[in-house]
Amino acid sequence: MSQVFKVLIIGGKGNIGSGLRTYLPRLDKRYQFVSVDLAGAEDKATEKDVPGQLIDLDIMAEKEKFKNLVCGKNLVIYLARKSPLDEMNRMTDYVFETVLAQEIPPMILAASSVHAVDDAYHFLQHGAYAQIADRQFDEIESWPEPIPATLRACPLNDYGHEKAYVESWCKQLAEKGISAIAARWGGINARNSAIADEPGYFTVWCHQQDAARFVHSCFVSHLICQLPSGAHYFVISNNTYGIFDIETPKREVGYEPMHNAESFYAP
Repeated sequence: MSQVFKVLIIGGKGNIGSGLRTYLPRLDKRYQFVSVDLAGAEDKATEKDVPGQLIDLDIMAEKEKFKNLVCGKNLVIYLARKSPLDEMNRMTDYVFETVLAQEIPPMILAASSVHAVDDAYHFLQHGAYAQIADRQFDEIESWPEPIPATLRACPLNDYGHEKAYVESWCKQLAEKGISAIAARWGGINARNSAIADEPGYFTVWCHQQDAARFVHSCFVSHLICQLPSGAHYFVISNNTYGIFDIETPKREVGYEPMHNAESFYAP
């Protein structure tokens, strides 16, 4: 495996993409990035000299330029989003159709979210999940089983539905023999802080470095023809009070998260 890994990140300046650009080259120096974002998008990379080429491009307005960028890539990482839902789904159609149209289609890793399964846990209602979100751990009578990675999408709003649509496309590509994974990202931010106003954030938190480790493990599995294409995995750090199944990606693609949200709560 001595070749260069040519990677296109769609939406590479955001919280997730900036972390991938920062940490993936530390896992393997062969990663070479082109990142496309809308003009004026803030680059949230917190370190100087993060490698890669940054291109301002509206992929839905300049489709030929986008097609040329996809050509010859080994990996496409689809992170971008837009509103409303119908426009987001049209962009998803276009991205996956462009990948599918390549003579040698690249692997695609596309952004889903823990919010694709919002109906499986409710932090704002009564019960164990609400107690977890409030950090009332001693009051929990029975700790819930981890929400399985294999659980089908059960969204409650348009954001969740756009992610479920991405997951359906990954399954379509897998049926055609193309490597595709839906990453059910947890809470990722450029500061890598596990403390936020969002209820239960410490349970869904993922360090940018762990996000990169997940992508790398999936890509390596693809290279050795062992990727379970069409799968969706929760991408969460190794959090003490996590509620999602990360044992499945550990077992199936070798994901090895290094961080724990509780390090931010230690006295």
